[in-house]
Amino acid sequence: MISSYPFLDTINSPHDLKKLKIEELVQVSKELRQFIIDIVSSNPGHLGASLGVIELTVALHYTYDTPFDKIVWDVGHQAYGHKILTGRRDLFHTNRKYEGISGFPKMDESEYDAFGVGHASTSISAALGIAVADKQKGIKRNVAAIIGDGSMTGGLAFEGLNNAGIENTDLVVILNDNNISIDPSVGALKEYLTDIATSRTYNRFKNDIWNLLGKINKIAPHAREYAQKLENGIKSVLLRQSNFFEAMNFRYFGPIDGHDVLHIARILEDLKNIKGPKLLHILTKKGKGFKQAELNQTQFHAPGKFNKETGEIIKIKSDSLRPPLYRDVFGYTLLELAKKNNKIIGITPAMPTGCSLKIIMDELPERTFDVGIAEQHAVTFSAGLASQGMIPFCNIYSSFMQRSYDQIIHDVALQKLNVVFCLDRGGLVGSDGATHHGVFDLAYMRSIPNMVVGAPMDEIELRNMMYTAQLEKYGPFSIRYPRGRGYSVHWQKSFEELIPGKARKLTDGSDIAILSIGHAGNLVQEALKKLKTSPIISIAHYDMRYAKPLDEQCLHSVFKQFDQIITIEDGTIVGGFGTGVIEFMCDNAYHAQVKRLGVPDRFIDQGTQSELYVECGFDPDSIISAIRSVVKPGVLFNVG
Repeated sequence: MISSYPFLDTINSPHDLKKLKIEELVQVSKELRQFIIDIVSSNPGHLGASLGVIELTVALHYTYDTPFDKIVWDVGHQAYGHKILTGRRDLFHTNRKYEGISGFPKMDESEYDAFGVGHASTSISAALGIAVADKQKGIKRNVAAIIGDGSMTGGLAFEGLNNAGIENTDLVVILNDNNISIDPSVGALKEYLTDIATSRTYNRFKNDIWNLLGKINKIAPHAREYAQKLENGIKSVLLRQSNFFEAMNFRYFGPIDGHDVLHIARILEDLKNIKGPKLLHILTKKGKGFKQAELNQTQFHAPGKFNKETGEIIKIKSDSLRPPLYRDVFGYTLLELAKKNNKIIGITPAMPTGCSLKIIMDELPERTFDVGIAEQHAVTFSAGLASQGMIPFCNIYSSFMQRSYDQIIHDVALQKLNVVFCLDRGGLVGSDGATHHGVFDLAYMRSIPNMVVGAPMDEIELRNMMYTAQLEKYGPFSIRYPRGRGYSVHWQKSFEELIPGKARKLTDGSDIAILSIGHAGNLVQEALKKLKTSPIISIAHYDMRYAKPLDEQCLHSVFKQFDQIITIEDGTIVGGFGTGVIEFMCDNAYHAQVKRLGVPDRFIDQGTQSELYVECGFDPDSIISAIRSVVKPGVLFNVG
């Protein structure tokens, strides 16, 4: 049988790639692109970003001596091609699966993954650290940072550029300019890059000069270096502005076609001989080579299963027959509240579609702001709005909110400003793995003075917490909710205030008390439905709703009545909700056996949410086992 990938099947490492003639890289790129489409169509993952950097990936591993030379990726969902070329081709079908390979570069997975990534804007700083360490140790090698998919808007990227510009290292920053992150890129930088990319006069001039100097470089080795200085002045005239990157002391090259693998390879080879920090600007198309991904870049960022021939997204069943996504409940509820309260403003850092802020953005564009991949700015921007009486709903994924912790404390909580943080993807998120699990927010938010920390158990509770947060009497307010769907198709109920620090009892009991917060309460309810006891064990279940303030009246009642208590949360047990319950017990001199269920004190890899609940020990069956472990000796019960 003839292989569909005659070149790719022979490449088990970059060493094999280097055996090919440079002209054969064109065919390798075609095969690598098709291989990713074939696998991702049936094993869902991030598609568009990796398709856009196929030629760059092939050229890098052809010209660089990896893993000795270091390639640092930014927003690691660009790195599928990199993984396949570096010995993980035959494992790629396990990508993002439980106990499979990670969807992002990971240092302990491969020596070719120079730095672990998953969040944005980290590559320049990390690569600079590697380059400076090499300089300290006297090591000579190539170090490249690939930044794109909107990551250049992150403040950390500018901090890295600023520092790298004054360090005498041979760092190469490759700007993958595709004008989009998940949604289209926004901001002044995007407009600036567009101006550079569309200046035909300048680009034609630069290409002609560069090609000419390449021919005479053998007799005048420094010709290109001298010409670069002359070109800076010409560039300023043609573009009518100075080059931002050169102002940061980088030598700027480009923009070039990011899908011409032969040209990229030759440029990368040339750049090896140019000293100092350099920036190569390449123009790419996200989803390149798969028509549907090119036409609908947002949907095909991570499309789920799709027909690789037609591009049709494969749906399990009609969405109208399923409970809504929590993110959509947020989006429609915010729109409903904003129509009633003209002080409400929506803010997101580059995720209007991912967090469903686009629902209000489409109808009330003047009251919604996509600030780009800039979580710190999003929080302080929200604080500024709140200082003038507006009510900002700042919507950020839980794991990304970690990037703005100082701003939450200093700019919001310290000043008691009524900013509403809506933390999407709270808890274990599934196949994105350790970089994206939102398991720390309950712990880090409850440690902040003045902060209300809520976690709705279902979509109706989410609506009511959002309504409560905009009443302007509770100050900074954090609401976290999980990835995925809720539990009811009938969720658009009348609003009800959920007073912070007030829990609700879901089931009555007298032997064991289970205290849950957020989505994990549904897992408790499933466990109780499965549990049959003989003789009957009476189990009380409380949905605490708020990790801060805790319902002290409820807790006094619980500790006076029960000596066996189980706490459950979809978050770290270190400093989380369960810790708060134990603190209350100690502060009030109660004595009880408290068993905490939640995410253990380690980083959890990828898998489905259900698989990870089992691993962490708070799926329904594990909850039943926990109940069994605390019942008095001699009590028997069955699970049906």
